[in-house]
Amino acid sequence: MKYPSIVLRAVLPAAFFVLPVAYAQTNPAIAQVTYKVVEGNKVDGNTFQGWKTWRALDCERCHGAQQQGLVGPSLVDAFKTLDKNEFHRTVFGGRVGKGMPDFSSSQMMQKNWENLYAYLKGRSDGQIKPGDLQSIDAK
Repeated sequence: MKYPSIVLRAVLPAAFFVLPVAYAQTNPAIAQVTYKVVEGNKVDGNTFQGWKTWRALDCERCHGAQQQGLVGPSLVDAFKTLDKNEFHRTVFGGRVGKGMPDFSSSQMMQKNWENLYAYLKGRSDGQIKPGDLQSIDAK
């Protein structure tokens, strides 16, 4: 009778660690978003492209210059729970009834949606300051 309880004591804690890690690695929606920030306004090249996409597509007209929300919701708040899959569905399907356009025909969005997600996630995490950004690689 003691043997099963010893096995459970050894295996159960390991399962609580291994299973979530394995799930996150196979589920890109909850996998870690990668962005690099230095001094709050210098970011890696991909995140910089995401910020440029934000500016070029004029997302601030609805979501605010600091992503605080205007007629559209605050993205600083939304990205605390919004995963990449839901972001992709929203950007490429829109929420027309709520005024969110469908960006599926935008070449820039098709190329940079993951970079835009990284930029907005960095803003939501408080790592990227509002305002103009620079690329870490800029000379």
